[in-house]
Amino acid sequence: MAIHLSKLALPRSFTPIPRLISTATGRYRFSACSIEGAPSSGSSTWSVLEDDANRNHQEFRKWPNGGGMFHKTACIESTALIEIGAVVHSECVIAANVHIGSGTIVGPAVKIGESTKVGGFGFFVDEHGSMRKKLQMLSARIGNHVEIGANTCIDRGSWRDTVIGDHSKIDNLVQIGHNVVIGKSCILCGQVGIAGSVTIGDHVTLGGRVAVRDHVSIVSKVRLAANSAVTKDIKESGDYGGFPAVPIHEWRKQIATLQTLKKRTP
Repeated sequence: MAIHLSKLALPRSFTPIPRLISTATGRYRFSACSIEGAPSSGSSTWSVLEDDANRNHQEFRKWPNGGGMFHKTACIESTALIEIGAVVHSECVIAANVHIGSGTIVGPAVKIGESTKVGGFGFFVDEHGSMRKKLQMLSARIGNHVEIGANTCIDRGSWRDTVIGDHSKIDNLVQIGHNVVIGKSCILCGQVGIAGSVTIGDHVTLGGRVAVRDHVSIVSKVRLAANSAVTKDIKESGDYGGFPAVPIHEWRKQIATLQTLKKRTP
């Protein structure tokens, strides 16, 4: 896939920044550090990124392992792979063996754990019934102050960008499919699986091993109990549980009824 470096894949509101590319050939080794004038947590993510790129584009460098771009204040393990067209912004911490795919935008102050992949591709079944890799050409965008655990996978978009909102926290071993949009300040616990094209509002909490089917929407301020499965849209805020997920009080009644029937069974 040919990529023109002069048209680096930044959010759509960005103008191309040819000078983003460094000609330095040495391997970079950094330690965590801070800079003055860092963006406040209340700023809009993408306006912050645009200001960062337009004002400080000369502070970006080319990562030797993959050719992507990173801000000089980022702390990146030497084994991390940042592909051409990916951008890692200021004060990020990228752990060992992380793979950041082409077109991925990692916002300021993001932490990504070991062996996580951001910007992965999908698969489809062709006319012969064979499984083929699907080349998805849009981006994965990670908002500011997001934390992503180890061994998590976030696929890039196919018909819309995959987006993780500001201040969201993602645990280890989480799968987020293509085209998923997750709002601000969400919590995804370990082994959560979110299928493609899901839309999740702000301040949503998914307990361990929650599953969300494709193309459903979850409104803001929803909490899902561990092992729940979302099979249809959740349109009202509140607590939910079960398979399929229902309001928590209804799920508890179901469990109580089953226990009662069990005791009555000879």
